[in-house]
Amino acid sequence: MVILGIDPGLNACGYGVIELKRDSIRCIDFGCVQTKKLPNLSEKLKRIFDDLTNVIQTHNPHFCAIEDIFYHENINTAIMMGHARGVAILAARQAGIEVFEYTPREIKMSITGNGGASKQQIQSMIQNLLNLQKPPTPYDASDALAVALCHHHRNKFRLIETAIK
Repeated sequence: MVILGIDPGLNACGYGVIELKRDSIRCIDFGCVQTKKLPNLSEKLKRIFDDLTNVIQTHNPHFCAIEDIFYHENINTAIMMGHARGVAILAARQAGIEVFEYTPREIKMSITGNGGASKQQIQSMIQNLLNLQKPPTPYDASDALAVALCHHHRNKFRLIETAIK
């Protein structure tokens, strides 16, 4: 099973792809769609959509997990993040991939056991959990891998709950 994780952002949209085989998990790709230098909102959204569509076509994920929007002190930042989430979700849904959403706190709890974990703690745990030679950078990419792993953990619990019923 292949899971695409997305850490949505307008200037930097992280993605991470993990593959699950039996009892092993491996990182197969991660990166960040950089749009900071693009001239306007529509160009940024198009780049995010196009680049994520390319990642989806390359890796054919079975599921997509994305960080849910959270309240931000600056409403404009939250609105811009919403735009990035929208095109990321659209890219996945157009490919027929089911999308799951997780809060930042839920993701951090799933990876570190601490809902207030720092980006450095997430990055270090992702390196450890995925057996990577070095920490995945930038933080947007390590956060996206954390979203993918969070989905894997939640999916295991869903399967256990179903089996118990």
